[in-house]
Amino acid sequence: MTITLSSLQPIIALAAGVLILIMPRLLNYIVAFYLIAVGLIGLGVFRALS
Repeated sequence: MTITLSSLQPIIALAAGVLILIMPRLLNYIVAFYLIAVGLIGLGVFRALS
């Protein structure tokens, strides 16, 4: 089984949802991290590293 970014998104979303339910104060950090990660992926930063 090959793991790609598109297959990781649902797993990351589930983990973030569970963390938000457990600790609602993490919402700001989780959203900020997600937006930064999506921005870097969209710019192709990770593609340039490989």
